[in-house]
Amino acid sequence: MAKSKKENAAAEEATISAAVTEVASSKSPALEKTAKAASVEAVSVPIKPRWDDSKMQSAYANVCNVLGTREEITLLFGTNKAWQAGSDEVGVQLSQRIVLTPYTAKRLSQMMEQGVREYEQRFGEIKLS
Repeated sequence: MAKSKKENAAAEEATISAAVTEVASSKSPALEKTAKAASVEAVSVPIKPRWDDSKMQSAYANVCNVLGTREEITLLFGTNKAWQAGSDEVGVQLSQRIVLTPYTAKRLSQMMEQGVREYEQRFGEIKLS
């Protein structure tokens, strides 16, 4: 039978406590400090965010572009102007720029993939040309 989350957490905490005790008994202050830090980090509970949308603004976009450097990923959002028949260019009015750390961009990518997967399960596959 599979263990519950509580049972798994309790087992992990017991294992970590045993490791801390074992290292602490070695009389090495550096190892004891490292083990205690690892113990606190391993059993810490994730923080639940409290969303404050009092200053949130909404914007529509049908165009998005992504730029990146080593330090940041930039998302540009906007709307395309009327398509001109016979024109080689399409005017895009950029309205929003969001700058993210690479870690935040990766988490956003994972959440977007999950959101699209759920959308397609409900409404069918989105086909891109």
